[in-house]
Amino acid sequence: MTTATTTADDEAPAFSELRERLWQAVIDCDELSALSLVRAAADTGACDPVQVRRAAERILLDLIAPTQRRVGTEWAANKITVAQEHAATAINERCISALADATAHALPETSRGRVVVACVDGEWHALPARLVAEVLRLRGWRVDYLGAQVPTEHLVAHLHHTGADAVLLSSSIPTHLPIAHTAISACQAIGVPVLAGGAAFGEDGRYARAMRAEWALDAAGAHLALAQGLERPKADAARLPDRDLPHLNDQEYTMVRRVKRQLVKQALADVEDGFPAMRDYSEFQRERTVEDIDYIVSYLATALYVDDADLFTTFVTWTAGILEARRVPAASLQPVLVSLLRQLSDFPRAVSILDQSRVALTDLRSGQTS
Repeated sequence: MTTATTTADDEAPAFSELRERLWQAVIDCDELSALSLVRAAADTGACDPVQVRRAAERILLDLIAPTQRRVGTEWAANKITVAQEHAATAINERCISALADATAHALPETSRGRVVVACVDGEWHALPARLVAEVLRLRGWRVDYLGAQVPTEHLVAHLHHTGADAVLLSSSIPTHLPIAHTAISACQAIGVPVLAGGAAFGEDGRYARAMRAEWALDAAGAHLALAQGLERPKADAARLPDRDLPHLNDQEYTMVRRVKRQLVKQALADVEDGFPAMRDYSEFQRERTVEDIDYIVSYLATALYVDDADLFTTFVTWTAGILEARRVPAASLQPVLVSLLRQLSDFPRAVSILDQSRVALTDLRSGQTS
């Protein structure tokens, strides 16, 4: 679930400076400075709880959230290390906790209702969900925040135990969509409505809606959807995935998942033939290459699951940019795609998706060299 928001004076010099200072603190792994900055920003001197909550929400959405987005952008551009990315995320999480502590006294005395905020099983990117949870608390909701990678069975057990009014399910990585679909169906099967959010569900929420979940773009959208009331699931909410996604009956997704290891192994061998420079790779470089191919096959399977070639094409072109930023030619992806085409020649939807991604990759390279 994303957290984007804007305010009329969002680019006011003072707040813009705060963002730059917080960025510098988190990227320098300076937790104390980051915490001090957030606490000072929250200390407006206001006694009115409403003003305190508004100030806290702005810090969450216009200071911490943009800083975290910048962390991802700078990592993708190879301008910061993985260690810096992890440290920055951890510091931002500490800043959220500090802000929650500092504003606990100003929370509304009455609750609008009880909701559960959780990341799907396997999803480690929990900070967006945490930001949404804190905004909802500031706006009067009782929130059970369950954090990262919550197994579906434990999520359902928690719902049985608490009788929550709704579940807000977050995922940033599209490869978790099949798991998210299972979680959505399981929650709805016990009568609990699901509000999905996060980059995994598509910019317009198309995948959430295909799985019969409601969708919210950001924290404000989540609050609005909850305030307006989510429709309770109907009696037939328990269902198999192909009831929502009939194309799954062709078994292409299932077969690709089943032979994934074989696909990766053969693709690695074919890349060595089609990209001779790889023969001089170090062991570390080879391991990263295997990881990249594994991701490619996983995204292909996910594109088959939701029947959307754009999902795979977007990932391939994004990966090309990541590789170029790390001085690995994007052309090294073509042998992988060709190998998968050969191995999956009897799978019409997979062939179509791979063909479109090859064209997009060629167009990308042409645009870079023109």
